[in-house]
Amino acid sequence: MSGAKRPEPVQVIKERRDRALHALVAGVPYISFLGIEFDRKGDELTAILPYRDAHIGNPVLPALHGGATASFLEVTAIVGLGWSILWEEIETGAVDLAEIGPDWMPRLPKTIDMTVDYLRTGLPRDAYARARVNRSGRRYASVHVEAWQDNRARLFAQATGHFLMPTRD
Repeated sequence: MSGAKRPEPVQVIKERRDRALHALVAGVPYISFLGIEFDRKGDELTAILPYRDAHIGNPVLPALHGGATASFLEVTAIVGLGWSILWEEIETGAVDLAEIGPDWMPRLPKTIDMTVDYLRTGLPRDAYARARVNRSGRRYASVHVEAWQDNRARLFAQATGHFLMPTRD
């Protein structure tokens, strides 16, 4: 018999990753204020902004408020970047996953700047977004975010943000 360590069951790994994502999201109260949720498939996150009347800026059209859209994109970028850092730390064992509990909070990147392109009217329905980390170094990161509603190919907004990376202990 070999002395090799048996891999953990997939469900245990998934639960750990879900706990880490929950801790990441729960650490930012503004995320719950807006009602943003995150769907995780492996290392890929999709942010969801469920429709709320409070997100409407122009009731005549009706259209999503530009501030709600920009906030949704920024939150998606920060959580996406934070998740990419956390994912690497989880997978390499740099984070003791036993510590991930209700009081555990990873350090998040801070926004330097964010440029939002409003491509079309945000309709009164759920919105989705995904972040792509273009560059992530020790001090600085660049992230691109795309948001859509009914059709992934028809973006209603996109953004590029630059972030100050958290110091690593």
